[in-house]
Amino acid sequence: MNRKLLPCLLALSVAGLATTAHATTLRMSHFWPDGSGINQEIFQAWADTIEEQSDGELSIENYPSQTLTQADAAYQGVVNGISDIAITAQGYTAGRFPLSQIVELPGVSDSASQGACILQGLYDDGYLESEYDDTKVLFMFTTGPGYLHTTDTDIQSPDDLSGLRIRRPTAVAGQMLENLGAQPVGMPAPDIYTSMQRGVVDGLSFPWEGMKVFRLNELASYHTQVPFYSLIFVATMSQRSFDGLSEEQQAVIEDNMGMAWSEIAGGVFDGLDEAGKAEAEEAGHTIRVIDNPLEHDDWAEPLKAGIETYLDELEERGLDNAREVYQAAMDARDSCPVQR
Repeated sequence: MNRKLLPCLLALSVAGLATTAHATTLRMSHFWPDGSGINQEIFQAWADTIEEQSDGELSIENYPSQTLTQADAAYQGVVNGISDIAITAQGYTAGRFPLSQIVELPGVSDSASQGACILQGLYDDGYLESEYDDTKVLFMFTTGPGYLHTTDTDIQSPDDLSGLRIRRPTAVAGQMLENLGAQPVGMPAPDIYTSMQRGVVDGLSFPWEGMKVFRLNELASYHTQVPFYSLIFVATMSQRSFDGLSEEQQAVIEDNMGMAWSEIAGGVFDGLDEAGKAEAEEAGHTIRVIDNPLEHDDWAEPLKAGIETYLDELEERGLDNAREVYQAAMDARDSCPVQR
């Protein structure tokens, strides 16, 4: 090989970004299954839009199911240049996004659409920007409310949770579970099915969407609709990869950031929540609905205690604006109505 060509060839790959004469390829990592509606209707749809609007000058390689980076390492993978784009749950990196996780607290949102609007709005208004200053945020979204699902325990009150090993999605939700008497167990979403099969956990805390996407309605027969958290997500990009694009390519990316895609994601999650619950109903499962849990005789005290404990901890960490962010999230409920 002509040695004069080597510098040019090496320049074609920087921080995972590969450029050919016709296109720049960006690698996108996430943990949802390839065939899931979330992957197809949000992430692949976003990738297809980028390719179309760039006239083929940008191409997105989609790596689902943790095939490029593990769920709990996906955000750092973007920072380190392992992937160019990642979509992950902020709670998988414990303590890194404390203000963002205020949106996960019970009572903040009643649907995925509302949660996505609140979370993206807080970021757009500058409340959360400092937590993501090492990447370029594309858009944010949330699940609908997370409920309790067990293999063979009918949970009607917090006392029924005593001693049960329940998979927790985040440290914040885990604290809520502990307040409710359960033994929280941490693991990424793709590992839950096998853990439930083997009896490692007795159940989990999850939105209806996740019960369908990860086929967990096959294993859980009891469901208690007490909404004590929502899970938040971020789609973000390596700043180095973004800076390596042409101005025209950067413009395409920036045209597909922010609230518009948050709304798309929220709508997809709302639809999957409805489908997940319908699946359990059709299977004849037991479903308990706890109306107004923050006012319920049995559930209100531990849930409200969990909210106060989390906000107190943030203030102890020096985040003096924690309650301001919480209030901003609650105020946003009026401008971000439930859309189902």
